Amino acid sequence: MGVDVGGTFTDLVVLTPDGAIAVRKVATTPEDPAVGMFRALDALAGARGAPAPAAQRAPAVAGAPRAPAIELLVHGTTIATNALLERRGARVVLVTTRGFEDLLWLGRQDRAALYDLARHQPPPLVAREDVVPATERMGPSGVLDPLTDGEVARVVAAVRALAPEAVAIALLFAFRDPTHERRLASALRDALPRVPVAASHEVLPLFREFERTSTTTVEAYLRPKVSTYLERLDGGVRQRGIGALRVMTSSGGTRAPAAAAAHAASLALSGPAGGVVGARLVGAAVGLSDLLTLDMGGTSADASLVVGGAPLADGAGAVGGIPLALPAVLIETVSAGGGSIARVDEGGALRVGPDSAGAVPGPACYGRGGERPTVTDACLALGWLDAGSPLADQVQLDPAAAEQALRRLGPAAGGDSARVAAGIVAVAGAVMARALKRVSVARGLDPRRMALLPFGGAGALFGCQLADALGMGSIVIPPHPGALSALGLASAAERADLLASLHRPVDGLEPRALALAFAPLLAEGARLIPAGTLLKYADCRFAGQGYEVTVPVEGDEPARIRDEFLAAHRRRYGHGGGGLAVEIVNLRVVALREGPLPRFAGETRTGRRSQGRRAFVVRGERVTGSVWALDELAAGVTIQGPAILAGRDATALVESGWCGTVHPSGAVLLVRT
Repeated sequence: MGVDVGGTFTDLVVLTPDGAIAVRKVATTPEDPAVGMFRALDALAGARGAPAPAAQRAPAVAGAPRAPAIELLVHGTTIATNALLERRGARVVLVTTRGFEDLLWLGRQDRAALYDLARHQPPPLVAREDVVPATERMGPSGVLDPLTDGEVARVVAAVRALAPEAVAIALLFAFRDPTHERRLASALRDALPRVPVAASHEVLPLFREFERTSTTTVEAYLRPKVSTYLERLDGGVRQRGIGALRVMTSSGGTRAPAAAAAHAASLALSGPAGGVVGARLVGAAVGLSDLLTLDMGGTSADASLVVGGAPLADGAGAVGGIPLALPAVLIETVSAGGGSIARVDEGGALRVGPDSAGAVPGPACYGRGGERPTVTDACLALGWLDAGSPLADQVQLDPAAAEQALRRLGPAAGGDSARVAAGIVAVAGAVMARALKRVSVARGLDPRRMALLPFGGAGALFGCQLADALGMGSIVIPPHPGALSALGLASAAERADLLASLHRPVDGLEPRALALAFAPLLAEGARLIPAGTLLKYADCRFAGQGYEVTVPVEGDEPARIRDEFLAAHRRRYGHGGGGLAVEIVNLRVVALREGPLPRFAGETRTGRRSQGRRAFVVRGERVTGSVWALDELAAGVTIQGPAILAGRDATALVESGWCGTVHPSGAVLLVRT
């Protein structure tokens, strides 16, 4: 079972042992995401015959119905993401080498916006007065200034006096020799047994002091909140008789709750990663290995890539403006969800987001008290959504409320409600198109050679508009597009990422030395995931370069690594270095145990006729198109745009000039006519 807690709805997907798929959707509970998750579980149990509780006020309640025969529940959570975005983590004390107390404030000396003199980088997660210097110094070859017992005692006393909720330790060159960090971490854990202590050699044992210190600080900042949430979640899961709980990480794999709590920073992109895994599975089912994906939910839209049948990874990024250098699936998030609020800025321009109506009160058309116009209200006013079909939790769409909200904005936006609605979807589409270009064109990849796979509750409504903006000629509307993230969670592999710095030129590196460097990482990977697959990677660069390219490693031949790097560098940057020396900087090992594969049951669907015709507005033009039941379409059916594909968990829009064919998997493959 996969459970994806989104900003507006919580999606649940069940995979039976033969791969069959069942989907359920309930409203998210923003005050406590776990409540919405357990409502979904209890609703499933109630649907299968167990009496669901009348009201659910806490994640674990006496007498909660037992979910039938669930072996494994995989959860994608936004608890870490929201804590970073909202600055609601723990109060952290940072211990660092004396003389480097200002590292987080100095950063990389880059500007947040090159030409905006008033815009600054987000402040660090640590207050300057909460930085404790330690008199010690490691160099690349060993100890320069020893760490004395007296200094350890002084640091412990200084940290205790600050009464922290969590402690981060990041000493100079600890990635090369963590002896000093281990001593301080051990002493602090003994002195403050109830306070989490994160040491950089445990969190990110790689070079670059700023990124390593920032990532370690994020780990300490998130660990108390994440561990409390996961402990409570695990208790509720066990109370319902579910076999085990695992949590999705930013890298697209899953961890057990205890391991996830001890690596809280690895959950920063937990939710969006599940969608990319689901997109990869759909791509494999329809025979496409290169996909540009867009997950448009209630609060935001997440753009990503699947290249060569695998999600594209990006080892360095930021969440909420805070650098985070852990392994992660490449995600570009923009505030263009169904609940994103439209407004007119000071210059009179129409804007969409970043504010969102969320689940409460939600868009105006949900009838829950929302009054400001959102993307969903615009889609309803344009006729893309059917007011007669309830959403999750029996949310009935109210066209009158949507029109009223749009009319309120109309005079300020310079038009009537219909023109305002068309403007809102155009602006939202432009925001998402820029995100798609940043993950593809900006990385040297041509989107015209890929297929677009839009999903999420609203993504498939914008597929044709986005494909036109990027010059793409093919679109894949997946089965169950509104719950694809939860499907990816249910099918995700168990995964552990192991890292180590090496810093050796490829020329002159002996195969035996490379094997010895990989050996401890391989051993740890085999311990963490017994009988799993172990994959080796190396971060390489030309001598003097500032950043690296990660390449797969087959065997222990350094020359093969150089060849892989040169080929990858040519693909990414258009040149092969002109004979410059190549260095291996970091080693990586990924331990994997694949999850269950879904069986897309498109062959059981029998719908071959449209359900009628309906008038709607596309790009300012009123058209009349056919309406089809997306979840019932039989393989081989051809659909000519304009058309609307209405599903139980999402709706897709096929614009004029596009033609769709239903694949045996149940996916709809659209091509430009």
